[in-house]
Amino acid sequence: MASLERTAYPKFKRLISERELREFFTPSAEEVAWAREHTHDRPDRVLALLVMLKSAARLGRVPKLWEIPEVVVAHVRDQAGLAAETVPEADSERSEERYRSAVRERLELRHKPGEARAVAEAAMRAAAPVKAHTADLVNVALEELVRQKERLELPAFSTLDRMASRIRSEVEAAQCEAIVSRMSDAALERVAGMLEVAEGEYQSLFAWIKQPARRATWSRFRAHAERMERVEGLGDAVFWVGKTPPAKVAALAEQARVLSVGEMKDIAEPRRTALTVCLLAQVQATVRDETVVMLSKRMSRHLKRAQEELLEIEKRQKETTEQLLATFRDVLTALRGSGEAAPGGWEGEASLDDLLALKNARAAIETAGGFEAQLAELEALDAYRGSNYTALVERFFKPDRPTMFKTARRLSFTATSTDRSVLDALDHVLAHQHLTRPLVADTHPTRKDENGKQVRLDLSFAPKMWLKTVYSREQPGMLVRRHLEAMVFACLVEELRCGDVAVIGADDYGDWTRMLLPWEQCEPKLAGFCEQAGLPGTASEFTVRLRERLTTIAETVDAGYPDNKDLTIDPITGVPSLAVRRAGERTASAEKLEQALSERLPARSVLEHLARAAHWTDWWKRPGPRSGSEPKLKEPLPRYVTTAFVYGSGLGPAQAVRRMRGSVAAHELGAIAKRHFTIPVLNRCGADVVNAHAGLDLTAAWGDGSVAAVDGTMMDTVIDNLLAETSIRYGGYGGIAHHLVSDTYVALFSRFIPCGVWEAVYLIDALLANESEVRPDTVHADTQGQSFPVFGLAHLLGIDLLPRIRNFQDLTFHRPDPQARYQHIDALFSTDPRTCIDWQLIESGWNDLMQVGLSVQEGTVSSVTLLRRLNNHSHKNQIYRVFLEVGRAVRTIVLLRYLSDPQLREQITRATNKAEAYNGYTKWLHFGGDGYLRSRDPELQEKAVKFLDLMANSIIFSTTVDMTDTLRQMAAQGREVNPDDIAALSPHRRDNVLRFGDYDTTTLHIPPGTYDAAFTPHQS
Repeated sequence: MASLERTAYPKFKRLISERELREFFTPSAEEVAWAREHTHDRPDRVLALLVMLKSAARLGRVPKLWEIPEVVVAHVRDQAGLAAETVPEADSERSEERYRSAVRERLELRHKPGEARAVAEAAMRAAAPVKAHTADLVNVALEELVRQKERLELPAFSTLDRMASRIRSEVEAAQCEAIVSRMSDAALERVAGMLEVAEGEYQSLFAWIKQPARRATWSRFRAHAERMERVEGLGDAVFWVGKTPPAKVAALAEQARVLSVGEMKDIAEPRRTALTVCLLAQVQATVRDETVVMLSKRMSRHLKRAQEELLEIEKRQKETTEQLLATFRDVLTALRGSGEAAPGGWEGEASLDDLLALKNARAAIETAGGFEAQLAELEALDAYRGSNYTALVERFFKPDRPTMFKTARRLSFTATSTDRSVLDALDHVLAHQHLTRPLVADTHPTRKDENGKQVRLDLSFAPKMWLKTVYSREQPGMLVRRHLEAMVFACLVEELRCGDVAVIGADDYGDWTRMLLPWEQCEPKLAGFCEQAGLPGTASEFTVRLRERLTTIAETVDAGYPDNKDLTIDPITGVPSLAVRRAGERTASAEKLEQALSERLPARSVLEHLARAAHWTDWWKRPGPRSGSEPKLKEPLPRYVTTAFVYGSGLGPAQAVRRMRGSVAAHELGAIAKRHFTIPVLNRCGADVVNAHAGLDLTAAWGDGSVAAVDGTMMDTVIDNLLAETSIRYGGYGGIAHHLVSDTYVALFSRFIPCGVWEAVYLIDALLANESEVRPDTVHADTQGQSFPVFGLAHLLGIDLLPRIRNFQDLTFHRPDPQARYQHIDALFSTDPRTCIDWQLIESGWNDLMQVGLSVQEGTVSSVTLLRRLNNHSHKNQIYRVFLEVGRAVRTIVLLRYLSDPQLREQITRATNKAEAYNGYTKWLHFGGDGYLRSRDPELQEKAVKFLDLMANSIIFSTTVDMTDTLRQMAAQGREVNPDDIAALSPHRRDNVLRFGDYDTTTLHIPPGTYDAAFTPHQS
């Protein structure tokens, strides 16, 4: 059975704010007159009818009188001008039913229980194959009931809950039976054996496959290759799950992931086997992705070490070069003045002086080490000429060679375009893996042309310096085998990164082009998508509008240049520069207000702030068992609040319980965090707090929520995990906590990302994954928040991406037309005609743009997956070329806006400063871990970041409520409060947050009382 709190079923909140009472439960004069008319002006009946009317308008159903909270009754009674002792009553059940009918008639609610149940059941059965939880099915039914043209009164929650439980059980049982039916007896035996501990082992296979990947060292890489072989040897789980929807497979896998072997054995068949198979299918895909990541990191390490070795060689070769020059000088000195060589050679008709000169030259060479040594040194110098480090890669590649070949044979690669030259080269090196001779032919081992001759390998995918290394100088048409192997794996890794090569059966490295919506499915949705994003609906109109925007803003900036006192373009170099604008100092009145506020704000512990936010927003009703059933905890709110504090602060259960007076056990908190909190649940919990914070009047002084900024902050982790890397930008070893921060100071979304990835890749995903009602359409970022594909995708989705651009002097401004010239700002634009925007390419690629934009919006492909593949190494990708061209146009527009609009630059600075301030605030709140994440599991690392965000947002919300109350009291006492001074305040306060001491959890269940979101006292 589902918990009422975990569904969207309309219900009364436990704590209803003053604003909600005023907005939703205040009867109008006309409604009061209507109630008096229908009740013969009997006060108790008038009140009963009014509270039923206002409640039904809010809930979509007419509640019983006993369901309506006293706070609603009191508010309606006060607003209707009834006596304080009046209570809502009806003479009889018949009278109460008559009142219900009157309310339904006024609100045009149709009371058709049978029809409502039929609509709900149809919606549930349609969604049941992909929805794993009863609560989700209830929500689907509610959406369908609300969508009906003629409003149907909602059935009772118990009716929907029983219906959803029955349908879910029926559909899921059929899916489990279908999975088991596709398995042979041997496969069933292998899967059942995963729950047993084999002889000589210390854990079961079921527990072993759930372990995260380790650091990409030589030994870990070899062990991971063996792990992949063992996991895939358990069977083809993808075949077994068949056509079971991916969402249902993922949900069943998540249920299995948190269960122990003992708990799995308690589950009846065939569900137990189905859960294990779904987990195995997920693990097999993850292991393939992890293998590609390890392969990539190992090759990157080899290339880096080769480059470092080249630097050392160049240092050593400096002395060799000087010695060769000295020898050459001696030879030239010896030969100077001698005659020219005769046609027959020096020894033929040379004079005595010539022979003596030759003897001296030979002596100089012998003194320097001899001909062979000198030639060898020349060859060595020539090999690394032009910083060519590729000849050195093979030496570092050699220890990983067996594992590289093993993984290449185990993984199934496919080209995402018609060009499969890298895969042909891979087949070539795999075919010659066991050879010992140094050279191999540059022909394909099996492919022949129409004349029966073997086809030469197409190595055009490789950079020139690699080709110089792999081709033998002594034997044309032959390749140096060891260098060829290193080159092929280096290029394979690069093509995997940019998506030109995919791994069959992987998730992150799967074929992203197959994830795009088919064009036939895009066409019906195209008009709505373009309207929502503010884009024209045809290719020509899209191109014309973008071209007009670029042309117009360039002409506008050129015309306004004489009046632009901030922008200066050097007349000689053409380099632009912007005058530095000093930030305005805080006024004296703002300082006084800040001081007065600090003196009056109540100091609360972190736990108290968290508990207040939980009571007011009801975020604690979101978590629960992964099966979707109601939590079995005796007091869920205190337990969930304590868990959020323990993991958000970084203390961890073991350390935190020592300061909690024995009120909770460490293992209990660990189990709750693991089993009741998922990443989607934490996202929704955070959204509840953000929505409540947005409803406070005080936040309007800081922003309206339409602007946000993204920024990352370094968080150190344990060394032995696959995600962690050394960050050159931030320093340290770990990952990046990437936050999307609203202009009202709260984080809308966060995630934990690797250091080596360009942060702009995650910008769009943060906006799309934001589940709160605060929906920014303008996003700022620092320099890491820009790239051509990101600009292009943001434009398609109607997002105004405006990063802070520090290095604008080094960026290319693209002309809208090769003939376009400007009087004042022409020096900004490139003179190379190849840098002009290719409008024909944009128009011809419009279908690709729309297909990608719709696919991202519909969620069939992640924007992260897409943008990681659309990079400057995507030479074979036509979609990348179109996005590159759109991105060039959009970035040039943004650059011109940035240079010409000082208010825009100030807005960017304010927004990015708020994001940076939020990062500093979360570091301060992560006092238990000091910015260090102890887990090496990527899921637990991201959970830790989201727990920290939930804690930080809750404290910000609670603090803003306290600030509102305090400022309201100050205003009531006659103190003048200037709106500009309020705007200078920040809820990232530390003076009212008590981080240390004993943490009392015994009072967390006590509600704090309602809060008033209004800044000024409400006047009746």
